[in-house]
Amino acid sequence: MTDAPPPREVVSSRPVVVLAPRRGWRGLGLHELWGWRELMWALVWRDIRSRYRQAALGVLWALIRPVFTMAIFAFVLGRLARVGTGDQPYALFAYAGLLAWGFFGSAVQTASLSVVGASNLVTKVYFPRLLLPLSAIGAATVDFLIAVLVLVPLMIHYGVTPTWRVAVAPLVMVWVALASAGIGILLSGLVVRYRDFGHAMAFLMQLWMYATPVLYPLSLLPEGLRVWVYLNPMTGPVEAFRWCILGTELSTAGCAVSAATTLLGLCVGLLVFQRVER
Repeated sequence: MTDAPPPREVVSSRPVVVLAPRRGWRGLGLHELWGWRELMWALVWRDIRSRYRQAALGVLWALIRPVFTMAIFAFVLGRLARVGTGDQPYALFAYAGLLAWGFFGSAVQTASLSVVGASNLVTKVYFPRLLLPLSAIGAATVDFLIAVLVLVPLMIHYGVTPTWRVAVAPLVMVWVALASAGIGILLSGLVVRYRDFGHAMAFLMQLWMYATPVLYPLSLLPEGLRVWVYLNPMTGPVEAFRWCILGTELSTAGCAVSAATTLLGLCVGLLVFQRVER
């Protein structure tokens, strides 16, 4: 009996991806994100569609929420409580702050539940899990760009003329996006382990908004307290966005502190996410 020929080796043209736990910054797979950019845009589009699906007013809700919030606080704090905002009309002052905060709040709340909400997808196919919380920032950007349109008629109504500072506003929103990414990634990892964070999210974000000078100027706070308020990573972006739109005063030292806490939050968020994912 002749010996049977050895089996042929079948060489596949498809790349072989070996999945193994990685430690440190390499475990985050940051270098993989660009290669998965098409999935990133698909996730952003999915978030936008799911947000306004079966809503009669559709994307108009991106205008209705901040405008009605501004109107309520303009009446309560601007007219009844007489909160002073210098030579700036309170409605415009509050709306500028709500725009920056709305971007942050929407991105963080969506990002925090992104991994848990996509559990079926996560357990079936491989892709960089960071895409899930990061896609929330893309969806929040669309809402922000729609809501910012209201600034134009408001500035015309109150006779506010934009200056060269408006050109800096996109950089400020990149700052807000980084702050949103840090906190959103951190919470998305924590919610996987501790679901209580998901239940408390709306309440915590509301408290955070009141702790941020969104609806009131920093000048209302005692001098000694203002330094500590800048440890809030959103204090600097809110103040900087108002400076861009309204030309209000801006503390460069305070913004530097907020920028440092933003970077710290981003690093901590990435490390916690990597630890939970592993």
